[in-house]
Amino acid sequence: MDFLSAWILFPSALPFLCLIWGTHAQQAFRSEPRNLTVRTGATAVLRCEVLRASGTVQWVKDGLLLGPQRGLPGFPRYSMIGNPKRGQYHLQIEKAQLEDDAPYECQAGQSESSQAVVSNTAWVNVLIPPSSPYLEVDLSAPWVAGKKYIVICVAPDAKPMAEITLYKDGVKLTGAESFTMSGSKDKLLNTHAEVTVTALSSDNGRQLACHAKNPALFQPVETAVTMTVYFPPQPPVIVGLDREEVKAGRMLMLECLSHGGNPLANLHWTKNGEVLSTTWEEDTVVQKSSSILVLKITPADNQAVLCCESVNLVSLSPLSISRKITVLFEPDEVILLGSFTAIDGQELNLRCFASSSNPPVQIRWWLGYKELNTTVVTMEEGENGGMTTMSNMTHQVSREEDGLKLTCEAFNRGTHFSKTQMTKLSVYYPPQKVWLDAPPQDVPLHAGTKVRLICFSTGGNPTGTLTWFKNGKEVTDALKQKSFDRGVARELVLVLTASDNMATYRCDATNEAKATISARTKLMVHFTAVSMKITTKQEELRRGQMLTLECQAGSSNPKANISWSLGPLRYQGVEQPPKKAQYGGVSVRSSLSLNLSSQHHNQKVICQAYSPVLAEGTNTFFKLNVLYPPEFSPRQPTKVQLVEDDIATLPLLVSANPGEVSCTWLHRKEKLVKDGDLRYHWSDEYSLEIKNVTRKDAGVYTVKCANYEGVTQTSIMLDVQYAPSVKAEKDPVIVNMGETADLICVADANPIISDMFSWKWLGEGEVEIREETQEDESGLLTIHDVTRAHAGLYKCTANNGIAPPASVNVQLVVHFKTEIQKGAQWRKVASRGDGTTTAEVVCQAEGIPRVDFSWEKNGVLMDFANPRYTERTVKQGSFHTSTVRVINVSAAQDYAVFSCTARNSLGEDKLDIQLVSTSHPDPPSSFRQVSVTHDSVTLEWIPGFNGGLRQRFRIRYHWDQSVSYLYTDVFPPGATTFTITGLQSVTTYNFSVNALNAMGESDYADNNAVLTITTKVMPELEEIPTDDDSVSQSTRGLPAYLTVVFTAVFGVLLGLNSLCCFYGQQWKKRRGQTGGRGGSVLDGKKNEEEGSSQSTVSNSNKYESREKINTAAQHTLLIESGSETDSNVYESYAAESSHYYYPTGDYMPTLRPHPEEIRRPDITHLPVDSHSHLYEDVRDGGLYQDILASSLPSPPSLFNHRLPHQRNNQGSLTYLQQGIERAREFADVRQPQRDSDLPFELRGELV
Repeated sequence: MDFLSAWILFPSALPFLCLIWGTHAQQAFRSEPRNLTVRTGATAVLRCEVLRASGTVQWVKDGLLLGPQRGLPGFPRYSMIGNPKRGQYHLQIEKAQLEDDAPYECQAGQSESSQAVVSNTAWVNVLIPPSSPYLEVDLSAPWVAGKKYIVICVAPDAKPMAEITLYKDGVKLTGAESFTMSGSKDKLLNTHAEVTVTALSSDNGRQLACHAKNPALFQPVETAVTMTVYFPPQPPVIVGLDREEVKAGRMLMLECLSHGGNPLANLHWTKNGEVLSTTWEEDTVVQKSSSILVLKITPADNQAVLCCESVNLVSLSPLSISRKITVLFEPDEVILLGSFTAIDGQELNLRCFASSSNPPVQIRWWLGYKELNTTVVTMEEGENGGMTTMSNMTHQVSREEDGLKLTCEAFNRGTHFSKTQMTKLSVYYPPQKVWLDAPPQDVPLHAGTKVRLICFSTGGNPTGTLTWFKNGKEVTDALKQKSFDRGVARELVLVLTASDNMATYRCDATNEAKATISARTKLMVHFTAVSMKITTKQEELRRGQMLTLECQAGSSNPKANISWSLGPLRYQGVEQPPKKAQYGGVSVRSSLSLNLSSQHHNQKVICQAYSPVLAEGTNTFFKLNVLYPPEFSPRQPTKVQLVEDDIATLPLLVSANPGEVSCTWLHRKEKLVKDGDLRYHWSDEYSLEIKNVTRKDAGVYTVKCANYEGVTQTSIMLDVQYAPSVKAEKDPVIVNMGETADLICVADANPIISDMFSWKWLGEGEVEIREETQEDESGLLTIHDVTRAHAGLYKCTANNGIAPPASVNVQLVVHFKTEIQKGAQWRKVASRGDGTTTAEVVCQAEGIPRVDFSWEKNGVLMDFANPRYTERTVKQGSFHTSTVRVINVSAAQDYAVFSCTARNSLGEDKLDIQLVSTSHPDPPSSFRQVSVTHDSVTLEWIPGFNGGLRQRFRIRYHWDQSVSYLYTDVFPPGATTFTITGLQSVTTYNFSVNALNAMGESDYADNNAVLTITTKVMPELEEIPTDDDSVSQSTRGLPAYLTVVFTAVFGVLLGLNSLCCFYGQQWKKRRGQTGGRGGSVLDGKKNEEEGSSQSTVSNSNKYESREKINTAAQHTLLIESGSETDSNVYESYAAESSHYYYPTGDYMPTLRPHPEEIRRPDITHLPVDSHSHLYEDVRDGGLYQDILASSLPSPPSLFNHRLPHQRNNQGSLTYLQQGIERAREFADVRQPQRDSDLPFELRGELV
């Protein structure tokens, strides 16, 4: 509130306002706002007119200023209307809403001429109609007539509260109770009206409505629901059953109707309580349910009760209607009972039975056309409520009534239906005569002979039935009876057997008259034994027992003879006297004794009874079931031999009785089980199969087989042959020189054969293998008078004929006394003596066993307690290296002779090492030829002391026709073997080599000696040369005029080279007068970062080794290590017209020879190139880089290039030292060097 408003609020301030305003006109309200009631959505206008308005007029809503603008920004429905000139500031509210229901004031703010005025508070009352009313009543389930339900109507969110009226089918419901609750927003009210309604069946489908109104509505709002009221149906009725009596078989159609009910009734039919139908139809138009029952009447429906029931969801109990029906039906069957056949003169008793019928039937009898009246009738209750009728009739028959029809008639009076049953009457009398057609009784017949017996019979009614009997028993396999004019006949075909001997055959003729006449005959038959039986008193047969068998031949006619057989063998048993037997024959008995063995098992003992009269016999057999423990076949193998990793099959040929044999395999007293090893497999029931057999599987396999009779075992030797494996019995073998060494290797192999061991020397060169012997599985190599040359690896190879052979290496260590490395590079160490560098004095000794070192300086034992001197010993194989580190080398104190003494248990050696200042290198020595071809020469030398700096080598050569010397820088720089290529065949060359470092160069090797070598004759080519060969040959064979031109060009360039050398020498003299021999050593930090290169080990091979270096391998080492050499190459005049001195730290061209420097005492001439500085590679510091002595001796080359006759057991460490030394050289090339790190005399720049 601003300053003026504050004064308006306090009446006590009026005197002060009067002083301010003076007598100006006061503003006042002409018209003030009044309370206003408005319906929601309508427009409300609050009037405000101000007389003499001089201040800001604005409206306040519920304490909130709406602003002085007439558009009232921020209130889109609010605006001030009227003529402002007339002081009209009416507030118009469009589309009034609940939020507009609030108190409003009109204020005129303070001005210079008037104080502020505030109108009366006017309330805007916004009338809110209720939202759509809704009924709170559960109509998801229909109402049930007669039950009471509570209906609640809610009219929500009204202002003021709504009035609710409930209607049922347009009739207002009374007794409703109303109450209000808070609405969804402030000032809104929810009205609830509750009434209790009793559901009536007439209410179904009618509406239940709720009306709600308040002053905000012109018409009440309403909601309505349709009531669904369930009520029971009316009782059902049956249509279609006019009479209760119905004939069986009629199709009866009945309809059950039920009216009313909600839902409509469910109908179902029952008969005697059993459901017949549950289907019905509903007609909603006429409000009825109907169900049609189609029923075919059967006798079972007699006295049945048909019932139709109706029911719906709200029926208290089903409503039903029932009808009983009476069924008229005939009997299902009429049955004649009794025998309809009789013998002439016999009295016949018959019965006629009629099954149940309604009403009961009447029965009458007829014979032919004659009614029989001698009957007795009885009736009883039958099925389905009917009656059964039984009529008994008696009549005496005569032969004349044969074939007449006998009829029984049953008549039903209710259905007017009759049913009859007829049959034919038969009267019997017996046959008249019977006779046989058969062989004579005194003629013997052979068993097996076919005989025909025929029986004839005549007369009788019916004709007689013929039956054959044998010894009083009916024969069933006779042929069918046949008829002829006067009677019947039946034939019996016999294949004679023993039972036919003296048997009585009878034929009987009979019929239904039950009188029988017969005819008989007998036959004489010869036959073999009718049965054979072998018996024994022993229930179980076992191996080794004595078995007695008895064979009894059954009846035979005449007597038979008994014989025995077992396989191909025939036996004669003990026969007993014959006895009378059946069929009129005699039986014979014989016995046989056998000593049982396992071979008798399953064999058959045959007993035969032979009749000489019949010339045939009968036999039987007795199968021997001999019990015996398991037995192994004579073919059972005892040894199985195979090669390792094959599949071993150990067959088991076993038999036993009983055959349930369990076999257990044992190997080394351990039982083998199927699940114990996946390699074990039982290929059949007993045999063992071992997959991927190994030598561990070899040995004796014992198998024990058992059954109920006992246990038997056998053994099988598994011989697994395998390739040898070999090991050293002792490694290493240590002996002293001059003693005898025994190297023993032991083989594990199968088989062990003679001369299976061989020995090979694995060292360099050739060593005579002395005495080789073999003792069983051991191979022995004996070396007498052992020397150091015998030390090294020996390979023992064992070969027993099974691939692959096996080898083992045995190290022979020869103890020898200490020997110190004493080459020129070991006798000097170079370092600056200005007190800023560190030097390492290295003494390397070879000896076995361990070597110990002691040091003296100028003959005095060194005290390593002095912090300036430290000593460290490193052992590598037989080489022992002791390094004395001299810190802050002082020329006065440390330029001295350091004496190294190395000793072991076999002796000692001593070497004096001189610590000197850095200088130019010493010349190489032992310059010699390695090999020569038609266009190349391979040379080798031993480097001298490098002067404490990295040195390189240059080869000078010429031939008789050359104008001057040619020079080639050796690459890699530290190599001591190099091949000169591009030479002419059959030409004599003179070669020399010298060394160079940053401080100068040495004399040529071997006191400036010249090595003269003549190239060989060019070999003849067997194939046409390629294009490259042609080019190379044409290059070597230049025409004469080109040779002259090139010679002239070389001369000019040579002069320019000499001039440049002169100026270079003058500059070098000026820069090096202060102490050219003072040495060049890096500081300690540089020494640690870049390593050191001292004369004892740097860039050199041992004088003793005279190693040959493989340049190709060295070049490969450079490429793989990413290093390059700092060697410089002068290109040949024959290559190009311009020549460059390449800084090889960045580039390595093909090595070519260059012309000789023409030396004079005062001028050195070098080739000059007009396009480049003579020594432009000085910027890399490569040529002047100082290399300190390394903390460890430099290892040998990574490749062994020693000539065969130069190799010895000292080479491995030397090669390793040289290889590491060269790797350090290559790494140093890429490391730039500060000018301050150079010796004082070399600092500065060339101009």
